[in-house]
Amino acid sequence: MTSIEAADTPKDATPSVIAQHQAMLNALPFSDTRDFDDAARGFLGTIEHAKIANPQGRTVWSLEPYGFLSTEQAPPTVNPSLWRQSRLNMQHGLFEVVPGVYQVRGLDIANMTLIEGDSGVIVVDTLTSIEGARAALDLYFRHRGLKPVAAVIFTHTHTDHWGGARGVLEEDALAAGRVPIIAPNLFMEHAVSENIIAGPAMLRRAQYQFGPFLAKGVRGQVDCGLGKTMAAGAVALLRPTDLIMATGDTRVIDGVEFEFQMAPNSEAPAEMHFFLPRYKLLNLAENCTHNFHNLLPFRGADVRDALAWSKYLNEALHLWGGKAEAMCGQHHWPVWGRERIDTMIREQRDLYKYAHDQTIRLMNHGLNAAEIAEAIQLPKSLEGAWHGRGYYGHIRHNVKAIYQKYLGWYDANPVNLDPLPPVQSGRKYVEYMGGADAIIARARADFGKGEFRFVAQALGHLVFAEPDNAAARALLADTLEQLGYAAESSTWRNAYLFGAQELRQGMPKTPPRAPMPRETLAALRTEQLWDVLGIRLNGPKAEGKHIVLNWSFSDTGETFVLNLENCALTYSEGVQAEQADASFTLARATLDEVIAKLMSFPEAVAAGKVKLSGNPMKLAELMGLMDEFPRMFEIVEPKRAVVG
Repeated sequence: MTSIEAADTPKDATPSVIAQHQAMLNALPFSDTRDFDDAARGFLGTIEHAKIANPQGRTVWSLEPYGFLSTEQAPPTVNPSLWRQSRLNMQHGLFEVVPGVYQVRGLDIANMTLIEGDSGVIVVDTLTSIEGARAALDLYFRHRGLKPVAAVIFTHTHTDHWGGARGVLEEDALAAGRVPIIAPNLFMEHAVSENIIAGPAMLRRAQYQFGPFLAKGVRGQVDCGLGKTMAAGAVALLRPTDLIMATGDTRVIDGVEFEFQMAPNSEAPAEMHFFLPRYKLLNLAENCTHNFHNLLPFRGADVRDALAWSKYLNEALHLWGGKAEAMCGQHHWPVWGRERIDTMIREQRDLYKYAHDQTIRLMNHGLNAAEIAEAIQLPKSLEGAWHGRGYYGHIRHNVKAIYQKYLGWYDANPVNLDPLPPVQSGRKYVEYMGGADAIIARARADFGKGEFRFVAQALGHLVFAEPDNAAARALLADTLEQLGYAAESSTWRNAYLFGAQELRQGMPKTPPRAPMPRETLAALRTEQLWDVLGIRLNGPKAEGKHIVLNWSFSDTGETFVLNLENCALTYSEGVQAEQADASFTLARATLDEVIAKLMSFPEAVAAGKVKLSGNPMKLAELMGLMDEFPRMFEIVEPKRAVVG
């Protein structure tokens, strides 16, 4: 066993990685420190180490583990450009953007923007967790005085922008509906669809994107581009009371006029921007951040529309260019001055347009996604802009997303039409390449030359063929680690380093998945609950079964028929089947309590909360066909459990 395989702990950077870092230091304008000035501007105060705990005393957010970022010079194990971004994202506390508009930054991956009205404060985006939102609002009150929350605005549908809403709204105000909750059209449809249907797979994949199980440090997780990391804590979805429908819509909220611009299918499927004439302030939500954003995050999502994204930024320039004197977003730090604001919007617009158009150009020349990613290069004017660097998204994976959006997964080469899955193909590769020992010997030699990308490909086949081959796992882990050290993108770094960690140590031990909170369930439409039930159905187990169930909800007036037939679960609204196996009448709120595991269905029946007729065991039979999805499953090695 060689030294690179000698231990299951992180290693040093190799000379080839250090050389790549030096080349980047020589290529980028590290002497430009305006971002550091902007990130610190307007500071009013903070929480020590940005540390936030839940009611049980468990820390849900803290920047204390990132103290290693205090040094200006990047260590050999971190890309110097990423190190710069990671240090910028260490700024935390309450900041004045302009008098009357404030931001809490660094208490979450996202920002909370607070806009002072005539008598209260308007909260824009409520962070990920209830605990974080409450701490952010308390920090604002500490420096600006107590004020009632006049409204809550969700700029878009991702959890880090709405999950903490209950932390800023008092229960009595929430119950009475006194505080408007404003969001873009189709907010509810999209806020849950990304997280509910494919949630289990997305959450596991997100571990690779954000690196929550990596140690914080120079050989581990340092950042996630948009901020430090994802926050823990309690999350609840609240239904908006007022939807913004079209660009040009306005609202006067607590005396402050808002001009809105719709930006659907950009960074999120439902997203919006706004301008405040009173404060001459522009907020472009998450569409004009200090990095090249993701067109397809590693966790998985619908591919985002780079062309539409660029058009929205162009439209924002036409609407408010030359008017805004300050621009802030819901991640990162603001920009001040009309010329600088317009320049940043133009460059961000052209970044997404260039990526889109050049991908399509090369695609129409016959290049496939991998070939385009290898060939494409940003123009010098964009490559040298710090806000265009790929800390979260990256040009190489964003162009693959654009290709996927237009042409899908298949590159038209029939060789790739129906390949063997990884285990079977891995075994054949190992056989063709002369066996494991021959592969490892060649991989060691190429590792020494710094050819990490191909070493990872070759050893990936070997690990899927022989998952218990310790030498192969160790060398692949070391290889992924070097790729992580070299990566400018935080998400690439996290993915590579977490893959290395799982090869060395196996998957982390995690508690079982918690049930969905009742508050989130209450925000879902009943059809969405049936959709979730449908994807849990184990089709092969349902072979030959036909079950029909009537449902009537006394509090919503809804009726449904659930129908299991041909191993598929379908539903029809507004009807009842005459020959149903069983019929159930209950409040929709009772069903929410059952799904949230606050009570069982038999307990609800015994308590008189459910009226039933027919054969209730048919419901038990149906539920017996449902899969429980694991929180963890293998990614860098074959599945150990049989799935069927």
